[in-house]
Amino acid sequence: MPSDSSQVITGVGEASNIVINKLDSWLDAAVGMFPNFLVAVVVLVIFFLISKVIRILLHKALSAWMSNEAVIRLILSLTSVIVMLVGLIIALNILHLEQTVTSILAGVGVIGLALSFAFQDAAANFIAGVSMAFKSPINVGDIIESNEFFGTVTHIGLRATTILNPQGQDIHIPNRLIFQNPYKHYTQHGTRRIDLEVGISYGDDLEKVERVTTAAIESMDQILKEKGVTFFYREFGDSSINFTIVYWVNYRTYMDYLGAVSEGVKRVKKAYDENDITIPFPIRTLDFGIKGGQKLDAMLQRSGNAPS
Repeated sequence: MPSDSSQVITGVGEASNIVINKLDSWLDAAVGMFPNFLVAVVVLVIFFLISKVIRILLHKALSAWMSNEAVIRLILSLTSVIVMLVGLIIALNILHLEQTVTSILAGVGVIGLALSFAFQDAAANFIAGVSMAFKSPINVGDIIESNEFFGTVTHIGLRATTILNPQGQDIHIPNRLIFQNPYKHYTQHGTRRIDLEVGISYGDDLEKVERVTTAAIESMDQILKEKGVTFFYREFGDSSINFTIVYWVNYRTYMDYLGAVSEGVKRVKKAYDENDITIPFPIRTLDFGIKGGQKLDAMLQRSGNAPS
């Protein structure tokens, strides 16, 4: 019988042969795959350069179409990822790793499905932000009113849009709320109508009031002459006959609107002072049961309730 030492030596030799054979097979496979590996590396480098060129050209094109830099960067990043993903798939196929490609695609799909459920609101805001960048007429510097908030747009991001209200406060509105709900756009056309409401006393000549008021507004530098000035009486008020005079002004900032309203009020008041037209104070009539034309003390004496 062979000794124990010879058995050990024989076992070690067999194990060594197995390892050496495995290494030889790996080396042969590596040598055989080396050309394919070089081709795969070259493919990846080529697609990397292609992604850089596409990124530069696409950035120039998108910058001419939109002003939202955040969305532009996002589109460029997604484009680069897609190009490199195509290059990676081709490289893996060159290395005969088709199953790896299938596994990668399946993993991406599962991760995307999980994220879509976990971040529904974030995804909705993101999609709305991208859609607004392409389709919405809202741009930085515009004055809008959305979801009961009014102000100037200062930033359009992928998650939210920031507006600065007249009090100097930043308001962040999720993009999906702007995208899904109605909003008012005040500067899209560059003009705005002002409805100035005034009341005059019942004793004034209505035709004279209309003529004087219209002339006062037409003398303003801010108004758009081509749109004209419109005047119409609305109602018999408690202490005045009320009317509205309508005129249009250029509208780029909210201060343009406030300045035009203020100037209109000053012009009308000055014209009324010069033409003896009265803007009445609110009047309340107290009924003591007195007939018209009789004094209060005379009525009290007749009723025996005159003060001593």
